[in-house]
Parts: sequence; C-alpha cells; structure tokens
Amino acid sequence: MNLHAVKAIYIFELARTWRTLMQSIASPVISTSLYFVVFGSAIGGRMGEIDGVPYGAFIIPGLLMLSLLTESISNASFGIYMPKFSGTIYEVLSAPVSWIEVVLGYVGAAATKSIILGIIILITARLFVPYEIQHPLIMAGFLVLTAVTFSQFGFIIGVWADGFEKLQIIPLLVVTPLTFLGGSFYSISMLPDIWQKITLFNPVVYLVSGFRWSFYGVSDVGVGISLAATVAFMAVCLVIIRQIFRTGYRLRA
Repeated sequence: MNLHAVKAIYIFELARTWRTLMQSIASPVISTSLYFVVFGSAIGGRMGEIDGVPYGAFIIPGLLMLSLLTESISNASFGIYMPKFSGTIYEVLSAPVSWIEVVLGYVGAAATKSIILGIIILITARLFVPYEIQHPLIMAGFLVLTAVTFSQFGFIIGVWADGFEKLQIIPLLVVTPLTFLGGSFYSISMLPDIWQKITLFNPVVYLVSGFRWSFYGVSDVGVGISLAATVAFMAVCLVIIRQIFRTGYRLRA
C-alpha cells in the first residue's frame, strides 16, 4: 500500500474544502438550518408526535441524511471530475499507485468532508430543536458508512460525467426526490398500504430508517436490514469502480 500517494491525494482534496468554505460547509448548513426553523420550530410545535417522537426531532435524521447524501455525491464527483477536465488525471494514472489507493484518497477526502458537515449540522440542530441519540455508536457508524458509500457513488458519477451539468443530474433528479419520498419528513406507516409497499423499493428508506433508529429507537424497517442494504450498495459501487479502472472507462479518453 502506497500510503504516501493516498495521503497526497487525500490532503490535496481536503484542502479544497477550506478554499471553498462558503460553498462546501456554510451553504449546506444554512440550507438545512432553514428546514429546522420552518419544520422544527415553526410548524413542528403545532404537529403531534410520530411514534412518540416530537415532529421537530423526528425529521432531524432525515434532514441530516439528505445533506449527507447530497454532499457526499457532490464532493466525490467534483473531486474526480476536475482532474479529468484539466487533464491531470493522466499523472495519477501513470503514477505507481493502484486503483485502491486512488479511490482511498478521493473517496476518503469526500467522506471526511461529509462527516464534518454532518457533525456541524447535528450541533446546529440543537440550537433549534431538542433531540436525543439513544445509540451514539451506531449513529456514528451509519454516518461514516453512508458517507463512504455515497462518496463511492459520487466517484462513479464523476467518472461518468462528461460535462458540469451531468454532475448535478443524479443528485437533483434522483437522490433528492428519493430522499424526500423516503420518510425524511414522515413515517411510511402513515401511508396507505399500497404506497407503503411501493415505498419499500426506495433504497433511501432503509438509510433514513436505520439512521432514525439510532436516534430514537424507532424505525420503519429493521435496523439489520438497513445496515445490510447499505453495505450491499457499497459493495456494488466498489465493484463498479474496480471495473472502471480495469477498463479505463472515461479515464483514458
């Protein structure tokens, strides 16, 4: 394992966060805070509890997951797309580093940014809505696992994209709608039976449900199933990334 190469890529990518602090950290934190103000403080106080949890607190895991998914994909896709765009990707491909080391550097940096952002959002949420975390270690595990998994997914999107507009297609038109429809603002048990069954085909349901269980001990899907679904998706992403480097798909063009 060439740790020097991993460290070089990791530090370079992480340093970009501090150069774009407003875009990388401040913007998503402010956007999520508006949700806490509107749905948590303003509307949440007038709504009843869901599964014994006040509405303002109930939506915190879903909102955090929304930011985590979006930022993980954005950070990782932009991180690998820019070397392709500028042509510096050839320096990485010609260096004595394996595909695993390249992925560790880029995905590790993207996941780190998302985890830092998630922690800041958790702290910020405390200013607007009181909440508790019953299983902090499991919550931290889900946080890290989700950040790593969707950073890998973002890496795939960054390789696939051949223009800046394509970097936003999946996050805006697929991930965000699935997150809103995946129980971020409600429990799927509140839906009619037919829609409950349809919603179970939404993969984000398992992420939000498992993450919410770590906070309040309530979930729409078993935590074991949520964990297994996340690990399975991570494995699929890893296989796709390996195939990308093996074939040079959109890396050597």
